[in-house]
Amino acid sequence: MPNRINDAIRGLKEVRLVGDNVEQGVYPFNEAMRIADELELDLVEISPKADPPVCRIVDYQKFLYQQKKREKEQKAKASKIIVKEIRFGPQTDEHDYNFKLKHAVGFLKEGCKVKAYVFFKGRSILFKDQGELLLARFANDLEEYAKVDQLPQLEGKRMIIVLSPKKQK
Repeated sequence: MPNRINDAIRGLKEVRLVGDNVEQGVYPFNEAMRIADELELDLVEISPKADPPVCRIVDYQKFLYQQKKREKEQKAKASKIIVKEIRFGPQTDEHDYNFKLKHAVGFLKEGCKVKAYVFFKGRSILFKDQGELLLARFANDLEEYAKVDQLPQLEGKRMIIVLSPKKQK
């Protein structure tokens, strides 16, 4: 919601002024407008729900620019969650398992989530218990690097487990 400025601020008897170039305090609305005009700046409503509403005397264009800049910085700081997938077959042999386990450790150290799944083709769906054992072993082997977000569950022809990295101390 955009901030109201100058004459768009209506129906107020008094406002609380804050800012660098003005003495802070509660002023009648007309007085606040007069001060803004003298300084050749805009009266911008910052917090309309406060009692009395909070206004700031600033150059509105500069205010908008700084607000956008702050939002952009916050967006950049927000962490992006990357999910890496690792696929197993129900009869994955030891070498392949260890190879995929090593990759999963690397992904978790980078801070990525790992979604491991066993893919059942054709009649291999009969080996659901082998798939569940494989994923349980996988989660157990990664216990020091990750915590389990979602226990193994069957979705169509896939049995999926989701792991997220533990916070490094």
